[in-house]
Amino acid sequence: MHNNDPRFVEDTKPIHQLHYEEAAELAYFGAKILHPTCVLPAKAAGIPVRLLNTLDPTAEGTLIDSRHKENGQIKAVAAKDNITAIKIVSTRMLLQTGFLRKVFEIFETFNTPIDTVTTSEVGVSMTIDNTDYLANITNELRKYGIVVVDRDMCIICVVGDLRSENTGFESTITNALRNIPIRMISYGGSNHNITFLISQADKQAALQALSRELFQQ
Repeated sequence: MHNNDPRFVEDTKPIHQLHYEEAAELAYFGAKILHPTCVLPAKAAGIPVRLLNTLDPTAEGTLIDSRHKENGQIKAVAAKDNITAIKIVSTRMLLQTGFLRKVFEIFETFNTPIDTVTTSEVGVSMTIDNTDYLANITNELRKYGIVVVDRDMCIICVVGDLRSENTGFESTITNALRNIPIRMISYGGSNHNITFLISQADKQAALQALSRELFQQ
């Protein structure tokens, strides 16, 4: 597994070691070499996983386990395409309980998983990659507030040791994306990733900017 997508970024480098959670985040958010559901059984059983290169069998590859954790590092960047963002704005959220439950139940009703979520006092934004029931979902959401849909989006995921005590990583990452319009930022749900929602058209520029800032200094 490489630290960025070699289809869009030059001079990517292999990752020597990943924690299970780091590997799962990368797999879910675009690293196609590994299916996201295969990491959890290995973690539960404590079985290390090594990814090798069929074109270069002698290469070290990438070791996925929890015993050789490399702290204080940004490991890799991945991107997930064909994302749709849905924002609902409603004053009914203000100081009310149960509002988010009602919103999430709509997605559950239409069997549509949510990738990322950000909230404010009067609004919530979510991303999905399955739009089969988008019209049904938005129709139901409009019962609770104003709904805005943004298509042709992309999730950029930066993975590493992003615990709060490791200060400075967030500013470095956001500085790398200073020229990229950002629709959403999701951070704090995991110690291992920070995600940005951007336009699909800005994907390559974002990946290249992050590579320069994070891995080529």
